[in-house]
Amino acid sequence: MSQQEKMIEELFHNAEELTEKQKKIVAAAIDSFAEKGFAATSTSEIAKKAGVAEGTIFRHYKTKKDLLLAIVAPTMAKMIAPFVIKDLNKVLNKEFENVEEFLKAMIENRAQFLKNNMPLFRILIQEIPFQSEMREQFKEHIAQKVFERLREMVEHYQAKGQIIEMPPVTVIRVAASVILGYILARYLLVPEGEWDDDREIERTIQLLMNGLSPGKYKEDLNL
Repeated sequence: MSQQEKMIEELFHNAEELTEKQKKIVAAAIDSFAEKGFAATSTSEIAKKAGVAEGTIFRHYKTKKDLLLAIVAPTMAKMIAPFVIKDLNKVLNKEFENVEEFLKAMIENRAQFLKNNMPLFRILIQEIPFQSEMREQFKEHIAQKVFERLREMVEHYQAKGQIIEMPPVTVIRVAASVILGYILARYLLVPEGEWDDDREIERTIQLLMNGLSPGKYKEDLNL
């Protein structure tokens, strides 16, 4: 079984409300949208991959966008949310002595998750900027829940004096931007580059800690 087949199987693990045909259509749509993008994917291609007649897709959904928004987007949001959060909780539920250890575990966890679920990640990156409905569902089912857990972690390390006292949302935004930048470059933009992963992760953590450590920046930021 390929990595993508394992991903689809796990996504559908708690999707009893979907018929077998719906599962095939959603799996085919995820595969095609990830490979070619929403605009370049035809419903006939999705139907062929799913092994169903094209009319089956349009029985309830008049356009390709209806398929994306009414089947794929809600299914992704509802199924990916526990999938993402369960995986992330492997880090969030563990005790780390210091914030550097936490950041290292977070980067390694997210990098592995992306490698294992590249098709879903490609769809999110490609479509969320242009599909407001998908963006709202992503926010509702994933972002808000993840943010609350991350806020607790930031406040925990601030209480230990390991992170500068600034609004947690700022700390999360800065850290997420740096970590996501590394992961995007490593696995999506230039995966063929000569990467020393251990050293690159250490540099990423060093860069973050230079900005997040309390001390000399406190007076400058007037906090």
